[in-house]
Amino acid sequence: MKFIEKLESAQKKNNSLLCVGLDPSLERLPHVCRRQPQPFLAFNRSLIDATADLVCAYKPQIAHYAAAGAEAELQATIRYINESYPDIPVILDAKRGDIGSTAEKYAIEAFERYQADAVTVNPYLGGDSLAPFLKYREKGVVILCRTSNPGGGDLQSLEVEGEALYLRLARLAASSWNGNRNVLLVVGATWPAELARVRKVVGDMPLLVPGIGAQGGDLAAVLAAGLDRRGAGLLINSSRGIIYAGQEEAFGPGARQAALELRAEINRLRN
Repeated sequence: MKFIEKLESAQKKNNSLLCVGLDPSLERLPHVCRRQPQPFLAFNRSLIDATADLVCAYKPQIAHYAAAGAEAELQATIRYINESYPDIPVILDAKRGDIGSTAEKYAIEAFERYQADAVTVNPYLGGDSLAPFLKYREKGVVILCRTSNPGGGDLQSLEVEGEALYLRLARLAASSWNGNRNVLLVVGATWPAELARVRKVVGDMPLLVPGIGAQGGDLAAVLAAGLDRRGAGLLINSSRGIIYAGQEEAFGPGARQAALELRAEINRLRN
């Protein structure tokens, strides 16, 4: 099954546009997890079990694992999702981007080593740097477009022949880069006006939207700007607001309650 088909199936099955970011930091883990030989894996497994019926995707951020030398726990986390909840896609948030020969290795890392269903990529080096990812027809390629951070506009909003660079990128992503129909874009929740412009350019292409919660994105504005013609087409990501919602031994139920509430609010607003 192609990534976008798997994503849409999970969205329908769980009635959810919610993507949970699995971005653990050792100092914030409950003590019950820190005592485990693989603390990140113990934390993630409990979170996944608590929320698997509420989400449309999981998105682990590779830096949280690599900085702690815990790549094996990232690999085990993705394996756990693939084996226990095979209907839920996994997006590896790696933001890779390099010349073609190196990009080939990054694509192997994401899709073959980690067995992710999709990966985030940086398009700054142009189309040939994306080609090694795009050739994996069954996998998703999630391209940075208008990022949620305050400095994103330093380059992304520069005008190129009369339009912002992020819109030029969106046009490329929706046309010449999307021959295998496996492209998505990242557009931050902190820029709803730009999100609306991207939606107009790309039609029903799925958009990954970080920035709800800790970064201050407005959920109602995001949904008004970004839903496609079917009332879908968005992956609303929340990381810290869900994974750290519970305290100590109650971290699993706390995460579930936060995910329930956010999913309910998304569905209320989109319906």
